Amino acid sequence: MATKDGLPFDASDIEGVLLDISGVLYDSNESGGTAIQGSVEAVKRLKESKYQVRFCTNESQHIRSDLVERLQRLGFNLSVSEVFSPAPAACQIVQERGLTPHLLVDDRVLPEFASLQHQPGRAADCVVIGDAVDKLTYKSMNDAFRVLIGCERPILISLGIGKYYKEEDRLMLDVGPFTKALEYAVGCEAEVVGKPSPTFFRAALKDMGVESEKAIMIGDDIVNDVGGAQKCGMRGIQVRTGKFR
Repeated sequence: MATKDGLPFDASDIEGVLLDISGVLYDSNESGGTAIQGSVEAVKRLKESKYQVRFCTNESQHIRSDLVERLQRLGFNLSVSEVFSPAPAACQIVQERGLTPHLLVDDRVLPEFASLQHQPGRAADCVVIGDAVDKLTYKSMNDAFRVLIGCERPILISLGIGKYYKEEDRLMLDVGPFTKALEYAVGCEAEVVGKPSPTFFRAALKDMGVESEKAIMIGDDIVNDVGGAQKCGMRGIQVRTGKFR
């Protein structure tokens, strides 16, 4: 039975709200995207309320500053520090382990990896794959495969693991199918950085200072948003926009 707020659970103890971006706040397109009806006002009300608010996205085609600028132009009130995306987290992992990555990511995301020190003559010992769109060709996938198959212990880091997403009125393949192809070919298991990784969710919760049982994740992906949040101890709400079918 729904509560007076229309929710299927009691939200009186909720202190923090995590919001997906694409398909929840806006639908992306080549011209910059379109805000989903009511989303700008909803974010405004949330940020004016008692709740801590953060934005969790598997976006791997744009760096966070570009994404925030795009959303601000649509009327959203948010800052870069409130956005959690996979590329900066993957960069930190690579740095902490002293790895040399082969990057199969969108060119627009490369600035997130600018802090990595390139060592001339040192061969790549891991692959970082994201939603590289038109760069995901047979050649680029085969190059990534060769790096992995040549490693004694292949390390494949995937910026999310989504199956597909919505762009304008079309569904588009996400990074997940390409990651799975490399897993199958190499016989390894990817380390997923982004939703539904518990580590990714916990970073946002820690930033808010909110325990998982007192937070809600709102997204359009029943597996990566809602399911991932629930496995982390949060409650999840699936919206009927974006990739919802």
